[in-house]
Amino acid sequence: MPRKTILAPLAASLLLATSLSAGAEPFFDRIATMMVRDNLPDGGKGVKEAVAEIISVSEDGVTLVYTDAPGKQIGMIDLKDPANPKPMGTVAVGGEPTSVKIVGGTAYVAVDQTEDFTKPAGKLVAVDIAAKTAGAECKLPGQPDSVAASSDGAFLAIAMENQRDEDLNDGALPQLPAGSLVTVKLGDTLDCAAITEIALTGLDGVVAADDPEPEFVDINDKGEIALSLQENNAILIIDGITGKVTSHFDAGTVSLDRIDTQKDGVIDLSGSMKDVPREPDGLAWIGDDRIITANEGDWKGGTRGFTIFNRDGTVAFDAGNTLEHEIVSLGHYPEKRNKKGIEIEGVAVGQYGDEDLLFVGSERASVIAVYRDNGNTPELLQVLPGGIGPEGLLAIPQRNLFVTATETDLTEDGGIGGQVVVYERGERPAPAYPTIRSEKGENGLPIAWGALSGLAADPAKPGQLYAVTDSVYGAAPRILTVDATQKPARITAELTVTRDNKPAADLDLEGIAIAEQGGFWLASEGNTKERKNLLLHVDAQGAIKEEIELPADVAATATSSGFEGVTVTGEGDEQLIWLAQQRPWKGDAENEVKLFAYKPATKEWGAVRYQLDPKGAGWVGLSEITAAGDRVILIERDNLLGADAKLKKLYSVALADMKPAPLGGDLPLVEKTVLHDLLPDMQAPKGYVLDKIEGFTIDADGEAFAVTDNDGVDDASGETQFLRLGKL
Repeated sequence: MPRKTILAPLAASLLLATSLSAGAEPFFDRIATMMVRDNLPDGGKGVKEAVAEIISVSEDGVTLVYTDAPGKQIGMIDLKDPANPKPMGTVAVGGEPTSVKIVGGTAYVAVDQTEDFTKPAGKLVAVDIAAKTAGAECKLPGQPDSVAASSDGAFLAIAMENQRDEDLNDGALPQLPAGSLVTVKLGDTLDCAAITEIALTGLDGVVAADDPEPEFVDINDKGEIALSLQENNAILIIDGITGKVTSHFDAGTVSLDRIDTQKDGVIDLSGSMKDVPREPDGLAWIGDDRIITANEGDWKGGTRGFTIFNRDGTVAFDAGNTLEHEIVSLGHYPEKRNKKGIEIEGVAVGQYGDEDLLFVGSERASVIAVYRDNGNTPELLQVLPGGIGPEGLLAIPQRNLFVTATETDLTEDGGIGGQVVVYERGERPAPAYPTIRSEKGENGLPIAWGALSGLAADPAKPGQLYAVTDSVYGAAPRILTVDATQKPARITAELTVTRDNKPAADLDLEGIAIAEQGGFWLASEGNTKERKNLLLHVDAQGAIKEEIELPADVAATATSSGFEGVTVTGEGDEQLIWLAQQRPWKGDAENEVKLFAYKPATKEWGAVRYQLDPKGAGWVGLSEITAAGDRVILIERDNLLGADAKLKKLYSVALADMKPAPLGGDLPLVEKTVLHDLLPDMQAPKGYVLDKIEGFTIDADGEAFAVTDNDGVDDASGETQFLRLGKL
């Protein structure tokens, strides 16, 4: 069964800069990332999937407990030193945990035991945190989802979703048996007789009155329960003591303009959607009289944002497209998810000092937006990188901490596993993230970007760089202008690469260099099928003037790991355009690749050989080539990430050794020297180490920069690291 969402916050005004003021302001920075597999024996080897979905914290703020549904267990983490979270092991709970809440020394875990949608089943398990043992358990009347506890620890509220079968009748309602709400009075021990089921059927004005589909629950300081009925697009308020539904209201609809609605390899903010049901998932009380909802959508809706409701159902604030535009500017927009865009799923609220902060989580964009509650006009303070698929959001204001839990494990596909990410709030001139973002373009919308795969520097303007986007956005490949004199670096302009006045679709741009003749040289990587390895000369407007192919016999030896980077050496008739071959092709010696050289004056091809470092668990290849003075600098990397990443280095080759021989004959082997280890730079942000460090350049002042490729947020966190390496 697909697990769903949890938690809640809010917001509104776009802070396009992420640099707030000259003085120190309180911001969150990521200080630690713990892999869920570190909580398993032997690092989880042989385990197909290990995740952290919903997360709770002990009253003293030092012990975390998270749900791991695939493992049918909960995990525990020691947070005494938040910068170094320690795994404490797991506790089996006899089914798939859907939510957890700590009260006193006990973790109350809602467990799904459903095997048939028509016969939902579940239980509540009390886990002794100190003993790390599951104790008393009580049968629940169906399949549970969210759990909340009253602020005084007197009772729990559990949303009994009785999840619908999305493959049955296209997921349409009603699908019985109906869900309900359960309250549990808490004492010294878990007492099954203290469980009360509250019926939620028969409500006026909902989509299916006999199938409420309760989703997420939260309790305010008055003991009032707010409950979302996602598919019914409704919010209920229930007295937690009497169990009476005191009010309910329709969550309403939103019409959205200037959004991307087509899954076509282009982030095009010219679309619109009319009267879309909010269908809220996660929610949270803001004080006792307002409720913030994460408008994920599930059946018919999803408005890409969040809403603040007054308790009578009137709308105090709706984010509209503002948060989505902010996320586009940060390079995190999930273009392949255009039905629901950034898909806001969870929210949380916490009082930090004298400020109420609202946290809004985007599962698909893998970020959390942080807002200051200013009444009904929330102020966007910053956006945090959230790992892949942040599901659980947890405010720990008593320790100035915030924590996320991620529900995505891509280990079997060579990706990263589930994580628990820790952030700390402190006074700083600006937050550490983002390191690069875009400004607004001529149309007043943020310049869309992602998948940066090559860098070049303007030879005359310090800090002015150029980047290219790869095949993720192949329908409209672009050259982006980057102002690195600002922090974060700013993407200030864009050029679409065109052929015959149309976007040159299906290019995979992996390198860029400044052309002596004007414009740029671009490297487009082939894939052995319909796309060839190409050297492109484009003018200053992005129009392709030349498309240059390798000789046919050499091109026939190519694999899918083709051109990765382009640079220029020499001048006039002696100018050479160099292209790096990422990994060995057919006929190449093991661990050897070619650095191709094309001479525009004679249209001749040549090459030298370059020896890669030995392979480890993954492959090793080149990602960039950059001429700098009397040397050529290359990025050599493995394709591993996280703790497995071992090789992310800059190597230099003396320009005097770069003497290409004709293709087809013996090629000279160049000698390389380690210039800089990029791994410490990539570990410094305290997330997981990203695999694709793909762009490198040195500007007119000798400052070196490198950038990672975020894969267009496809099975990736969307995080981009723009590294400032200084003078090498």
